[in-house]
Amino acid sequence: MISTVIFIFEIIGTIAFSISGAIVAIEKKMDILGVMILGLTTGVGGGVLRDIVIGNTPAQAFVNPVYSVLSIIVAFIIFLPPVREKVMENNKYFQNFLLLMDSIGLGIFTVVGIATAYAAVPDHGLFLLVFVGTVTGVGGGAMRDIMAGNTPYIFVKHFYACASIIGALVCSFMWDSVGMVPGMFTGAGVVVVLRILAATFRWELPRAE
Repeated sequence: MISTVIFIFEIIGTIAFSISGAIVAIEKKMDILGVMILGLTTGVGGGVLRDIVIGNTPAQAFVNPVYSVLSIIVAFIIFLPPVREKVMENNKYFQNFLLLMDSIGLGIFTVVGIATAYAAVPDHGLFLLVFVGTVTGVGGGAMRDIMAGNTPYIFVKHFYACASIIGALVCSFMWDSVGMVPGMFTGAGVVVVLRILAATFRWELPRAE
């Protein structure tokens, strides 16, 4: 049951993040290889960083290539002219679609990171759970932005990392009290809602001027 829930979450998160990576690559006018590489990096990058942090090597993305293959296939589909043109034809639609996919990926991978830390580290504390969850959530997007030549979202976009941290805290606190599945769904939902609200109402952290 637990492994099935985590697997479903990982598949959904991989698809969402791969779409966001492919969209950013298309926006940057990359060729098909660049689109697939950016989709792959966004889809599995956070999980690779997570596994390195908790000493789970080789990383799951290399042990079970289903996530990498799925990321590449999704990015390829987004690159196809009919799909690409549909996504890019309206800038507002494009930005909203990117926000939604990125938010779903962030929320799902944040709680999947926590689930992985629970299973891999018996003596886990709250700090480890939140740190690993946040790294898993923001890692792929940060790598995507760096490779695309953008300032990573975690530093400039609507308290991107903060949404992941808050969702990780919610998931961690709920895990032992109400169970894994409610904790993961609630934690991921909190991240998605916070990201969308932040983008809608332009919530920003103080920044250097």
